[in-house]
Amino acid sequence: MNKKVVVIGAGIGGLGTAGLFAKKGYEVTVLEKNENLGGRANIFESDGYRFDMGPSWYLAPDLFEHFFSLMGERIEDHMDLVRLSPSYRIFFSKDPKPLDIHSDIAVDSATFEAIEPGSAERLRAYLKQSEYQYEVATQHFMYKNYDTVFDFFNRRVMTEGQKLSVFSKMHAFVSKFFKTRKLQQVMEYTMVFLGTSPYEAPALYNLMSHMDFNQGVFYPQGGFYELIKALARIAEKNGADLRTNSPVAEIIVDSGATKGVMLESKEFVEADIVISNADIQFTETKLLGEKWRTQPQKYWNKRVMAPSAFIMYLGVKEKLPNLIHHNLLFSEDWRKNFDDIYKDPRLPEEPSLYVCAPSVTDPSVAPEGRENLFVLVPIASDLQISAHEKDAYSEKVLARMEQEMDLPGLRKKIEYKRIYTVDNFAADYNAFKGTALGLAHTIWQTAIFRPNNRSKKVKNLFYVGAGTNPGIGTQICLISAELVYKRVHGIKSAEPLASI
Repeated sequence: MNKKVVVIGAGIGGLGTAGLFAKKGYEVTVLEKNENLGGRANIFESDGYRFDMGPSWYLAPDLFEHFFSLMGERIEDHMDLVRLSPSYRIFFSKDPKPLDIHSDIAVDSATFEAIEPGSAERLRAYLKQSEYQYEVATQHFMYKNYDTVFDFFNRRVMTEGQKLSVFSKMHAFVSKFFKTRKLQQVMEYTMVFLGTSPYEAPALYNLMSHMDFNQGVFYPQGGFYELIKALARIAEKNGADLRTNSPVAEIIVDSGATKGVMLESKEFVEADIVISNADIQFTETKLLGEKWRTQPQKYWNKRVMAPSAFIMYLGVKEKLPNLIHHNLLFSEDWRKNFDDIYKDPRLPEEPSLYVCAPSVTDPSVAPEGRENLFVLVPIASDLQISAHEKDAYSEKVLARMEQEMDLPGLRKKIEYKRIYTVDNFAADYNAFKGTALGLAHTIWQTAIFRPNNRSKKVKNLFYVGAGTNPGIGTQICLISAELVYKRVHGIKSAEPLASI
């Protein structure tokens, strides 16, 4: 093919798209505004520490394997994946005993039974349902483009809808299986990955439990950025040109069709097809003239955004034996914590948080005898936080970690600290309202109700990434790459592609 494709943004969706179209024979150019490829899956090094800045959970290995296979590649030729055991550790407020999840049904069911008699059997039933939902979703829903309500509310959804729990809320669904707050929290925490509250998310997303309990949690040695390097290598191997430090200023439209893009440097890059991996709101309102926007700004103002994040990248001068690779600390008042993010936006008074310590598994990410910590507190998007407030909140979070995660004197052991939050996401990734993830997965922002991956106003302009279908998540963004490939080529199938 002689057609030229320009991909705006080198996030996971953009890199996946570049690989697919390049393998098909298109002339592909990827234009990334930042110094590094990867979008939010970024990386930086300082003082001997190497920090993955964004995603750190490698889940659903089968979805990654499918994409690599589609590209004619084997994952093991690109990454050294380690299965974590335990998968993650959970700390509870005012509870000295943490809970480890092993992604081993025999071990985990015994753990559940000790907390809530009868829950071992219910866990098995829950995970069986979760596995069923995962298989149906990945084989019949997630790899399909939706254009009308009839595409989604088809016979399969109507007949399987009750089994798939499409029409109920996550918390209500979980509560049917588990009565104790502790176990409900264990089954609901994955909603943070989707940028929504368990009180609002469709229960369909309990399929996330299949990913961690049944499939396991993995880590690519060297860091999560190894995935970005692999996707970039594969795209370049197939002929794609990946350009960094190349911010796009405008998508050029002539007679209702895109002709390419203009960079901020005033360079024009010609294209027959433009696929934007930049946030859709930014693409629509900043890169397109008003005449060519599918949705006006007032549409975006009404969208529910996924949380932003208050992140600390920490270099600690001692090992911390109480932590494993993935650690979660849950607040006591679960609902109030979510309300502080979604209903009454503020820095959470008693935050739930996530601590990744990759140096437990991978000695290459920190100097010998030291610990690399990625600390993330989900917070509301669009919060204005002063430098003083950042410092004060940092101290509050660290004090909470010291007390609730049995990390005495942690603050005195920190030799490197960088804070990253709402304004950084907005500046670095053109993220609307500084969201860390994109559009939340509410019922009214899922499938047919999520922004389409094709512009309604501009011919040959398409979208890829977390803002369109299927939505948020590293492997999910690779599915979005496959969906935009299907869209361009008129492929209407619901199942994953067997070849390109």
